[in-house]
Amino acid sequence: MILVLSKLNFSSLALAVTLLALGAPHGAFGSSRGVVSAISSAPQTTDGLCALSVTVQGYKCQEFEVRTKDGYILSVQRIPEGRGGGSGGGAAKQPVLLQHGVLVDGMSWVVNSPSESLAFVLADNGFDVWIANARGTRFSSKHSSLDPTRPEYWNWSWDELAAYDLPATVDFVHGQTGQKLHYVGHSMGTLVALASFSQNKVVDKLRSAALLSPVAYLSHMATLLGMLAAKAFVGEMTTLAGIAEFNPKGRDVAEFLKALCSDPAVDCYDLITAITGKNCCLNASTVGFFLKNEPQPTATKNMVHLAQTVRDGVLSKYDYGTPHFNMAHYGQPRPPVYNLTAIPNDFPIFLSYGGQDALADPHDVGTLLDDLKLHNLDKLTVQFVKDFAHADFIMGITAKDIVYNAMLAFFKRQ
Repeated sequence: MILVLSKLNFSSLALAVTLLALGAPHGAFGSSRGVVSAISSAPQTTDGLCALSVTVQGYKCQEFEVRTKDGYILSVQRIPEGRGGGSGGGAAKQPVLLQHGVLVDGMSWVVNSPSESLAFVLADNGFDVWIANARGTRFSSKHSSLDPTRPEYWNWSWDELAAYDLPATVDFVHGQTGQKLHYVGHSMGTLVALASFSQNKVVDKLRSAALLSPVAYLSHMATLLGMLAAKAFVGEMTTLAGIAEFNPKGRDVAEFLKALCSDPAVDCYDLITAITGKNCCLNASTVGFFLKNEPQPTATKNMVHLAQTVRDGVLSKYDYGTPHFNMAHYGQPRPPVYNLTAIPNDFPIFLSYGGQDALADPHDVGTLLDDLKLHNLDKLTVQFVKDFAHADFIMGITAKDIVYNAMLAFFKRQ
């Protein structure tokens, strides 16, 4: 069904997606500040994702913290078994790490009922489930020395998620379980993973990866809302360039959206379709719960980097705008390109994408699959779901039967 939502309900998420199509100033941010530190962890007792959405469903849940090498302190949750204890035993359970997309957090994986949410489905099928929360989101807003109210805290893009967040989290789960793990990413969670894999990071600690709605390339992302925003507001990001934190609930972003929605050609009352494509299988109560908890902040620099990916049609590191600035950061006039053909050909990958997806457009997924054309045939499983759009893969009521069961079978073969 097509959901009709009010401007106040889903508007802030709409803005973030439209900005992906905007041209943005390249040189608005300085160099990243890396604070080298060891990975650390400690079980947490304060309310977090576990208390909000997991234990209330009857599952055991543990909260941990992981420190990245550049000082960000990430919240990680663990669901060690299903409601009935799951299948399999203790140490034999294979760990699975779930990584969400942009402007959301780990809540994405538990918004549906236990029989429909991927985190719960995995736990009930005997997996040891770990949920990641990217830097800057509500559960991962701490740093060893930087204050999230200061611009320095927000000086990062998905480059840093690939270089620091993912390796730190994978290393932590691997250390806790003593096993290689499966990885599941949705949307930007696939982008971060592919970037890491292409640089031979973390693959040695993984059994396999499942990529849902992969967005390695975004040049065909052409939703009506995004195209109108690109035509009407190219350069408008200059009004946000001084804002380091991209908070969809903040005043500056809300004012930008208000101006966008004043255009009579933009339908801000059917935003979920305008953003993601025609999702076939969303439940109104699930979307309502989702909107009570999301969207989450991210760095404006991250949004600019995503916009560069849309505009340039290549997967590269953050572009600082001039050969001089890029030379200072990378030692070359253009940002280094992530070479996805460098992903090991024998690394098991499950990839699922939708025919109605307006973000992970099938043409862009085709470009990714072309990068993987030399992958060992028995190590690459590709699933095309004709009726699915972007949100169906994490919130669709039929996702378990269509996607998750196939993913589970893939995991069990590895």
